[in-house]
Amino acid sequence: MSEPKNMNKNMKTMRAITGVLAAVIGMVTVAATTSSCDTVDAAFDCQQVCTRYKDCYDSNYDVGKCRDRCRANAEDDAAKRQKADDCEACIGDKSCLSATFSCATQCAGVVGPQ
Repeated sequence: MSEPKNMNKNMKTMRAITGVLAAVIGMVTVAATTSSCDTVDAAFDCQQVCTRYKDCYDSNYDVGKCRDRCRANAEDDAAKRQKADDCEACIGDKSCLSATFSCATQCAGVVGPQ
């Protein structure tokens, strides 16, 4: 008779462990997906802002270096990631002149010297 009790106890333990593992896997998946989306968004924002700077102000500007620096900053600091996002959203389809005056605050520090 002790065998069925042990089997029931073992089954309950296994179910509990399985439930905990499923919860942990779910949380890791959500965290990885969220982080991945933020990274993709920051990459897009940085590319757009750096390209716009080259198009509007300096045709010799190295977009690749700017993008890499911007992405690295965005990965390390949520505030800088938000700054790049705000800048990209502000400049949108504005003319270069309009973006300069309208988006100076949002874009300050996103694009820097080579």
